[in-house]
Amino acid sequence: MAYFAQINDSSIVINVIKVDDSDTPNEAAGIAFCKSLLGSDTNWVQTSKTGGIRHRFAGIGMKYDSINNVFLTLSEYPSWVLNTSTWEFNAPVALPADAGFNDDKTEFIEYDWDEDTTSWTNRTVTDFS
Repeated sequence: MAYFAQINDSSIVINVIKVDDSDTPNEAAGIAFCKSLLGSDTNWVQTSKTGGIRHRFAGIGMKYDSINNVFLTLSEYPSWVLNTSTWEFNAPVALPADAGFNDDKTEFIEYDWDEDTTSWTNRTVTDFS
């Protein structure tokens, strides 16, 4: 089976369909098949469940970056930057090293991103019930 992502004019994935291999000997044939089913004015890009094509499997709401030929999850925060090694958006400031459980596992330090200050804010959790 082959998978194809339908993208709108803003390169946002709006549909993903599965197509039989007999209809998709290559990407161009698969795109032509998708257009024959759902309209000649539709735009399609092949995707892969394994992420072997365009880095990750396309999902509805993701963006197709045609320059880098990759599907991206959209950044939740405007200040976050795209890491072109992982194709993930990262905070402009590293998560503090003390995040997680303390040594005796009695406290958990959790951080949330504060877009207004472009920094991490922490809270300590001690009640795990």
